[in-house]
Amino acid sequence: MTLSVPSAPTPSKKPSGSYNYDRFIAHVHKLCESNGTRAALRRGLGLPVERCNYLHRYLVPWAPEHPDAKQACYAVATLIAARPRTVRNADAEQAARGDGAVNWGARANLGAALGQAVTKGVLKPATAESALHLMSRQSTEAIHPSLPALTRQLLNGGIPVDWAVLQRDLAWWNRDRDRIATRWFESYFRVTSAEQAADDDTRPENPAVNEENNA
Repeated sequence: MTLSVPSAPTPSKKPSGSYNYDRFIAHVHKLCESNGTRAALRRGLGLPVERCNYLHRYLVPWAPEHPDAKQACYAVATLIAARPRTVRNADAEQAARGDGAVNWGARANLGAALGQAVTKGVLKPATAESALHLMSRQSTEAIHPSLPALTRQLLNGGIPVDWAVLQRDLAWWNRDRDRIATRWFESYFRVTSAEQAADDDTRPENPAVNEENNA
């Protein structure tokens, strides 16, 4: 007698040609609606693809052929599965709005998320900038193990992560690290500088200084 093994949910439209990151993220959110599947995906957290045997049945239909892109696919799926319960609903709504027709440059990358974390007091500037500098010198093999703790801290602090943008950046990191790292730094300082400028605009003027200027 042969045993039938239930198949994993399959996407309604398997990606082909140009990879659709938003569609993949929406697929992972759908997978995570099942507690059992979400637990299975979490087992690959921070691990290379070669040690993610429990994830293959869910992700192989969506995994690109390039090793870096495949690792990014698996890594982001596990990060989504490991999200705190409080952010799952908001994340699912965001994923449902993604349609693949996006201006990637206008979306928040990891640098922007770290900038938001600083402006909201979730991270200290030195901590966020140290993380950026460290990652900018590393390959994705070194970055992936550090992402679970970093993204968990962001999410627990109420900082959203655009998973599709993160997956795309990780997929290309080893081939285009300098450009992507520069974009992360630019986004980080753009966010933190804007917050500083807003504080300066709303800060009351010092009367003593005004008196001296008018004297």
